[in-house]
Amino acid sequence: MRIGRPSDDELRRNFESVLAEVMVGQGVRTATGLDDDTQDALWEIARAYPDIPDELVLAARRAFAGQLDGSNADRWHEELARKLAERRTARDG
Repeated sequence: MRIGRPSDDELRRNFESVLAEVMVGQGVRTATGLDDDTQDALWEIARAYPDIPDELVLAARRAFAGQLDGSNADRWHEELARKLAERRTARDG
C-alpha cells in the first residue's frame, strides 16, 4: 500500500502505462495517482477506440502536463471558490 503522493517520475510511468492500455481498447485503471482531468482525457481515448483521433492523445498529454505543473489543481480550486461564492451570494441575497 502506498503512503504519500507518487513522484513525478512515478506519475509519468503511470500515465504512459495507462495511455498504452487505452490505446489498445482497455479502460482506465484506478489508483494511478492521475487527476480527474487526466483520467477524463484518457477515458475519451478509451471510448473512441479503435478510431482514436490524434487530437484525443494530444488532449490527454496536455491534461497530464496540467497535472504536473499544477494548473489542473489551480483551475479546480478557482472553480470551487467561484461556486462557493455563488452559493453565499444566493444565500445572503
